[in-house]
Amino acid sequence: MNLITPSFGLLFWMLIGFGILFFVLAKFVWPIIISSITKRNNFIIEQLSEAENVRQEMQNLKAEHNQLLIQAKEERDIILSDARKLRDQMYEDAKCKATSEANEIIESAKNAIHYEKIKAMTDIKNEIANMSIEIAEKILVDELADKSKQEALVSKLMKDIQLN
Repeated sequence: MNLITPSFGLLFWMLIGFGILFFVLAKFVWPIIISSITKRNNFIIEQLSEAENVRQEMQNLKAEHNQLLIQAKEERDIILSDARKLRDQMYEDAKCKATSEANEIIESAKNAIHYEKIKAMTDIKNEIANMSIEIAEKILVDELADKSKQEALVSKLMKDIQLN
């Protein structure tokens, strides 16, 4: 049991050594450790504060980003709507222009056909008149080749003139 139970002298010197160690640690080491812990604590608090500020800034930036995104979508919708309106207007204008041009072409073609028809009728009438004159001329030449036939025709025409 003597091995486990320390003697009074050993306890005294251990207590003196512990006191000196405690004094040296309290005088020189503990202030350095306490100041380091305080600095570290202040640094952590500052970092947490900066992290909170950065988080708040990120939330603000995210809100601004979302607002800009919404605004860009609205502008895109407006631009697309204007483009659709412009496309529809151009389509209607082209359709109206094509319809009016088609009507003008049809009217022009009708007029050209009418004039060509009149010209053809006139040409046919002139040709028929020329043929009739040529036929009558040939018949008269054949009929009036003889002098007695000429005199009979003249006297007949004279009788017709007097009757009228």
